[in-house]
Amino acid sequence: MNEIYLIAGMMAVTFFTRYALVPLSGKMTFSKRLERVLSYVPPAVLSAIIVPSVMIPDGANINLTLDNAYLVGAIITCIAGWLTKNLLATIVLGMTGFLLYQWILMG
Repeated sequence: MNEIYLIAGMMAVTFFTRYALVPLSGKMTFSKRLERVLSYVPPAVLSAIIVPSVMIPDGANINLTLDNAYLVGAIITCIAGWLTKNLLATIVLGMTGFLLYQWILMG
């Protein structure tokens, strides 16, 4: 029963922190400089999430060798994104490269 209260509390906190400013969204305007600064938030957050999982796949040690399929997959994905400039192609090529490399390592 405590888990239900915990989940409900987390849901309420998440909901209210995300939607508390929605009524003000049409009434506020940001300067161009602030909009430019805020445009860097998504890449920074995604980098903070992805880089540790790529470089520390076991959660304990940094692995920068070719035995790390996550690192190789991330490199393939970066190259695919740079060459294609297409989100879908980047995802497909990155996942395909990662899975093939992992299959080669395991096989």
